[in-house]
Amino acid sequence: MRALKIGVVMDPVDNINIDKDTSFVLMLEAQRRGHEVYYMELDDLFIRAGTPFGRFRRIRLARATPHFELGDYATGALDDFDVLLMRKDPPFDMTFFFATHLLSLVDERKCFVMNNPKGLREANEKLYALRFPEQIPQTLVTSDMALLKAFMEELGGEMIIKPLDGCGGSGVFYLNVQDRNTTAILEMATENGRKLIMGQRYLPEIRQGDKRIIVLDGRPLGAVLRVPLEYETRGNIHVGGQCVHAELTPRDLEICAALAPLLRNDGLYFVGLDVIGGFLTEVNVTSPTGIQEINSLDNVCLEIQVIDFVEQKALISQ
Repeated sequence: MRALKIGVVMDPVDNINIDKDTSFVLMLEAQRRGHEVYYMELDDLFIRAGTPFGRFRRIRLARATPHFELGDYATGALDDFDVLLMRKDPPFDMTFFFATHLLSLVDERKCFVMNNPKGLREANEKLYALRFPEQIPQTLVTSDMALLKAFMEELGGEMIIKPLDGCGGSGVFYLNVQDRNTTAILEMATENGRKLIMGQRYLPEIRQGDKRIIVLDGRPLGAVLRVPLEYETRGNIHVGGQCVHAELTPRDLEICAALAPLLRNDGLYFVGLDVIGGFLTEVNVTSPTGIQEINSLDNVCLEIQVIDFVEQKALISQ
């Protein structure tokens, strides 16, 4: 096929870990195929007379030091790209929120945007899973500390709490009725009853690992198990979780099949599902990671399938 013009909206490229970052291998694969890859950050996006524009630079990448080379700045309408990959990392703050509104103005008949900006706005990574109550552990969302304490009693005296706008395991606490800090933690997490948080049944299977499943167009591509450190509750990689090989189980496939229609409908084509003990705990939609870990453990190249999909969607958009 002809070379595509692909724009990638992401965090500063000089800060990425080329051995871990999923955006890096997606861009590298697109570059390998002869596509033109351009780099933008959120601050490079703007609107003029209802038309979304970007300030961008051609980027060339390599597994080397330095790992990137940038061309000169150029400015143009975002509709002129064949593909835009929205790969800005969390947190989902107001800057990110407004950027999705800007990207919603991109003419989808000319340019394929992944993930869909409207879908990104709708899919809070903690709350989206609540649309599938049969797939998740017992969950309560409230700012009321009395309700949270009563819920913990119902669950046998222990639970996990999470901020709704957190990422990477930030603000996640394990609570139990014997801990004298429990009330203080709930006060802090809810800002003394003013902020909604999520309480969820503690899943002891976390000791075996938190499974990240990479899903493309509703179909699971592979999985990696992130095993927490002995003194940690969280399996997130950046807090020390160890990545080990994971098979896709029948239960994993059942969860993926249940989510697939809604994910496709919302334009959430490339996502990461977190599964603990056979329960869905989170749907990661902003900039899912895990491809390089799965590649290394399973001797595969998942980015090939992702860019295949991107090429097919770009052809449909034209």
